[in-house]
Amino acid sequence: MSPRLQRAPGVTIGDVAAAAEVSRSTVSRAFTRPQLLSPETVDHIRAVAARLGYVGNQAARALSTGRFGNIAVVVPDIANPFFPPLVRSLQSAAETADLAVFLGDSDESAEREAKLIARLAPQVEGFVLASPRLSEELIRELAATRPVVLVNRDLEGIPRVLIDSTGGMTEAVMLLKKLGHERLAYLAGPRDSWSDQQRREVLTSAASGLTVEVIEVGRPSYAAGRDSVSALVRSGATAAIAFDDVVSQGVLAGLELRGISVPTDFSLVGCDDTLAALTTPALTSVSAGAATAGTAAAKLLIQLLDDPTAECITIATHLVIRATTAAVTR
Repeated sequence: MSPRLQRAPGVTIGDVAAAAEVSRSTVSRAFTRPQLLSPETVDHIRAVAARLGYVGNQAARALSTGRFGNIAVVVPDIANPFFPPLVRSLQSAAETADLAVFLGDSDESAEREAKLIARLAPQVEGFVLASPRLSEELIRELAATRPVVLVNRDLEGIPRVLIDSTGGMTEAVMLLKKLGHERLAYLAGPRDSWSDQQRREVLTSAASGLTVEVIEVGRPSYAAGRDSVSALVRSGATAAIAFDDVVSQGVLAGLELRGISVPTDFSLVGCDDTLAALTTPALTSVSAGAATAGTAAAKLLIQLLDDPTAECITIATHLVIRATTAAVTR
């Protein structure tokens, strides 16, 4: 039989408090809300508890306080390279508060997202919904019953972390204009994506004087990017901005199959800056700050668990210029 951590017979939270010379509530916080105490106090109490053989009983605590020590993050596509660094940094920040993280992947489906949330809700204290596909009504219903933090979804009154594409997208358009490109294409993402809606708006306003054609890609994927090249060629564009780097990677492959050289014959800009090291040539891309967003979302949810707030955190973006953009050839 494998060994299990158990509470020594007869050892209570009061015993730990007496031995550590602190109050019972302080011992409780050391196990449930360590962020409220100094690291030295937490380490001291846990060391005393370990010496006495006391292990905080999570199940009993959940029954008495309604707190399970778990939070959930739901993403639309964990295979998209934007989300792993977000989840990883969120988990790291959550661990500092002694919170475990459950992960759900909605597969770009609002229906599946709703089902995941319903299944997870009885086991978690709060949610981080990254690029949620749910309707505003359903998100607000959830936020009325559980602490919720949104990432890349701007709903007034709900705590949220927004990666603002304005700076990076504007820089991308200005760069292409400076390089002499007059006809651009935007390879669009899912229409229910807040990030895609924002990028369309920024592109429309920043591209004054240029011709822009929007090519609907749908769910962002390598295959979608590769398959969009026919429409891209028909558009007559000499440069394109793609919804994300995954789509850009597919576009690079599709252009190569047609014998179209990047950047000699065509310039390409991605978004999120997640795959630059994996593309040839190295991809010019709008930075995204996914890891920064994950850390900010975790900290916002941790704060929300103890102090209700509707704070909005905005993360700026910028363009990282590499080897897929060049002056237009006449």
